[in-house]
Amino acid sequence: MYQNEHSLTRLTASLDATIGTSFDTSVTPDVLQQLLADKRSPNTRRAYEKDVTLFFEFVTGKQVTPDLVLEFLHLERTAAVSVVLKYKAQLIQKGLTEATINRRLAAIKSLVAMGRKIGVCNFSLEDVRGEKTQKYRDTTGISSEAFKQVLSQCDCNTLIGKRDYALLRLLWGNALRRNEVSFLNIGDFDPDSKTLRILGKGKGTQSEVIDLGDGTTDAIASWLEVSRGVRPDDAPLFTSLDFHHNGHRLTGDGLRKIVVRLCAKAGIKKVMSPHRIRHSAITAALDATDGNVRKVQKLSRHRQLDTLMIYDDNRGKDQAEVSALLDDMVF
Repeated sequence: MYQNEHSLTRLTASLDATIGTSFDTSVTPDVLQQLLADKRSPNTRRAYEKDVTLFFEFVTGKQVTPDLVLEFLHLERTAAVSVVLKYKAQLIQKGLTEATINRRLAAIKSLVAMGRKIGVCNFSLEDVRGEKTQKYRDTTGISSEAFKQVLSQCDCNTLIGKRDYALLRLLWGNALRRNEVSFLNIGDFDPDSKTLRILGKGKGTQSEVIDLGDGTTDAIASWLEVSRGVRPDDAPLFTSLDFHHNGHRLTGDGLRKIVVRLCAKAGIKKVMSPHRIRHSAITAALDATDGNVRKVQKLSRHRQLDTLMIYDDNRGKDQAEVSALLDDMVF
């Protein structure tokens, strides 16, 4: 009985509390900063900020400010849609790719959506359609034999050679994205269990553990043996070795430059990148498993199987085969 009376007293006191004394709602909202703060990835924040800035520079000729953003968000729906459609038409006229146009429109749509969430906007941009695109039109890469030539460019008697060899083995053997490699720390690598803990794309701080092949495990262990020193577990797994940034975390762009340099040295004519190696590894895995997309999905970590089917279709060259059959019919 006493406990019920006590709970009732506390409930009554909470209902009688003055509303609005603990939260500052008087500040004019900075919707753009609110949008950027809502994104975990630094790359996403930079891209959104750049695209929103370009939009306001085009439609107003001014630098973006919180007040200018609010002025746009306070427009009537028809006026706002008209402004964005004019912007889209200008992007098309400039000859930008469909993917670039869609990315820039997505930034503006996200800004409007954030404005709606915090109550400073009462319209949406659902009537502004994006351009039709085809994902992964070119999933070609290089063959395993060509990649062996790239690996052979690494002089594993040197510090830089051991690092580059470990990087390349990891990119190929596990089809990792460049930022997944860049964000790795020493403690993420477990040589005994032959595993690596990674932060997957779009998963925030949620990590997943992947298995490594023997060759990749040995290559990473060999690199750490000569490079770790007294570095703690939360130190970067792969570091820059150039004069100005020696010991700093190897960035995604730094990794791209390594791939480009070694592939050019190996005589690879195709424009290469870490993602192109990922394409190569996924295609090679599909070849090796006779097109077992469900098994290869464990490697690629694509959320949708349809994406992986594009790799398989491109690998099979079904259209080329059918075209050849038709061509032969009219000889």
